[in-house]
Amino acid sequence: MISSPSAGLKGTFRVPGDKSISHRSIMLGSLANGITEVSGFLEADDALATLSAFEQMGVKIERIETGKLRIHGVGLHGLKAPQNTLDVGNSGTSMRLLSGILAGQQFDSVLTGDRSLTKRPMRRVLDPLSLMGANVESTALGTSPLKIKGKTELTGIHYEMPMGSAQVKSCLMLAGLYAAGTTTIEEPAVTRDHTERMLRGFGYPVSTNKNVVSLEGGGALTATSIDVPGDISSAAFFMVAALITPNSEITLEHIGINPTRTGIIDILLKMGADIYLDNERLVGGEKVADIHVKSSQLIGIQVPEDLVALAIDEFPVIFIAAAYAKGTTVVTGAEELRVKESDRIQAMVDGLQSLGVNIEGTSDGAVIKGGLVQPGSIESFDDHRIAMAFAVAGLNAEGTVTVNNCENVSTSFPGFVELATDCGFKLKAQ
Repeated sequence: MISSPSAGLKGTFRVPGDKSISHRSIMLGSLANGITEVSGFLEADDALATLSAFEQMGVKIERIETGKLRIHGVGLHGLKAPQNTLDVGNSGTSMRLLSGILAGQQFDSVLTGDRSLTKRPMRRVLDPLSLMGANVESTALGTSPLKIKGKTELTGIHYEMPMGSAQVKSCLMLAGLYAAGTTTIEEPAVTRDHTERMLRGFGYPVSTNKNVVSLEGGGALTATSIDVPGDISSAAFFMVAALITPNSEITLEHIGINPTRTGIIDILLKMGADIYLDNERLVGGEKVADIHVKSSQLIGIQVPEDLVALAIDEFPVIFIAAAYAKGTTVVTGAEELRVKESDRIQAMVDGLQSLGVNIEGTSDGAVIKGGLVQPGSIESFDDHRIAMAFAVAGLNAEGTVTVNNCENVSTSFPGFVELATDCGFKLKAQ
């Protein structure tokens, strides 16, 4: 992608459906009794990998139209052994959450992914799963392929997570559906709670008390209807784009504002952003709103660590906001960024330094001194969020920013270039 300075962003529009909710709608809809209707489903590679995996395990999923599905649930114990290895591409969410579900099945299975995913750490789910009695084999490095043995008896545990991760929490909750007794997960900090909300939406009791969540095994899920809101992680690129580009004013409609996902808004507000929410409402148990954004002079801040887990996926574009802010922005407590699709701290440090930004990486974050952003060429490391973040960086730069290896943008945001150019990005894909 080639990004050039823009005259301003305008318009009212929607971004694609929330990826986290889309994944979970397939998983829980498949495990429910009855037919689940889903609208707003994200038709992107990652979510489609989850859909394909359940189809391979015997679940009938009808595609009514773009973003609209009908899932014929088979119940918690109705999945069938897949004929082949389940390849989930680049989707860490698919692999980690599926490992919890597959640990409770009566058949053996194998999970793998693309070159990037097979390098990502899986011990964070394998270790607690083994404490529950699961039999899962990984490589010597604790990476996939994962070989999961069926016909094992799972037992609920109380697990204190060493690091906050919604994927790990969700994996254990899904395994807990098949476990005898109570499964309790205690987080060091609250992370996104889509799994808890959706389980309740399917009629499965879940107890939460601040950073502790628990459920009893042996229940059942009842089919429901799900309207997937716009993904705030996708909206974040347009929010920052409008803030840093003069003469911009946009409205992002029907965006999910789950309280465990709004760290991006809170951080930008602390930086002086002109953002406000309108038309707030509840849709299927999830808070939704329209987000209005105007150009703003941002200021550097110390990002509060209690907001880090609530904005972990948005930090690549938060780094871009910091590069355009007046003063210094300090990020700490974000070591999770080093084990995403790429080492996102290092990727952002390398990229911003090549654009002339004064930035220093640390073990768990970075120190960014805002100033002019120079033209240059960026390596995205096949990471969709790095690619889109640097596409935003070019909108008010001193010249053109070229971002290489952007194919993976389709994993989370199909149609990104088209939507971006429609609202005022000067962006070309080659």
